[in-house]
Amino acid sequence: MTRQEGMQNALVGKRVLITQATEFMGPVLCEVFAEQGATIVASAEELTEPEAADRVVRAAGEVDILVANLAFTAPTTAAAEVTEAEWRQVFSALVDPLPRLLRAAAPAMVGRRSGKILVIGSASALRGMKRASSYSAARGAQLAYVQAVGVELAPHNVQVNAIAQNFVDNPTYFPAEVQANPRFRERLAREVPLGRLVAAREDAQFAAYLCSSAADCFVGQVFPVCGGWVAR
Repeated sequence: MTRQEGMQNALVGKRVLITQATEFMGPVLCEVFAEQGATIVASAEELTEPEAADRVVRAAGEVDILVANLAFTAPTTAAAEVTEAEWRQVFSALVDPLPRLLRAAAPAMVGRRSGKILVIGSASALRGMKRASSYSAARGAQLAYVQAVGVELAPHNVQVNAIAQNFVDNPTYFPAEVQANPRFRERLAREVPLGRLVAAREDAQFAAYLCSSAADCFVGQVFPVCGGWVAR
């Protein structure tokens, strides 16, 4: 049985807001969620401006599912050389939008006693990486936020979870020119037990599962999707 045969129409009748839908995992998430029957509200708006998250959620109307897909190209600055500006820029893109999105979307979900919020995060928060301190810290803050909010909203039948991914095929972090680089292919073989990138659709199908009623039992959990690059 194929993965598609294993889960069909899992999101029929669900209205899904996907942020930064043209970047990172956005395009494939839109594709896979639509295949599962969801009505997609795809927002391409940047969310660094303080009022942007509320504006995007209001424009989407009533949503059953919020997928916080936030992307930012990771700086490669040595830890002792990270400037205040870099630190704030990374957190402004990856962390600050989350409480704003939650404030805008969660009250209606709590009122209906039904809803899901999924954060597309990074496994860089789960394993040390050289010259990635600002990015890893921001991604770690995302996951800590999900764990805290997840247990807070669980009694209201709103499930908040995160995917912590790395080595997943996507145009933001692993464009074609990176994948064609022999040094990258050597790194992939050396560091990733799977021996290849996780396919974009594999990741998106798992995201669709987490947003379906079949995954109602998961609250405040972080799921690594990284081909075994991290084991927890």
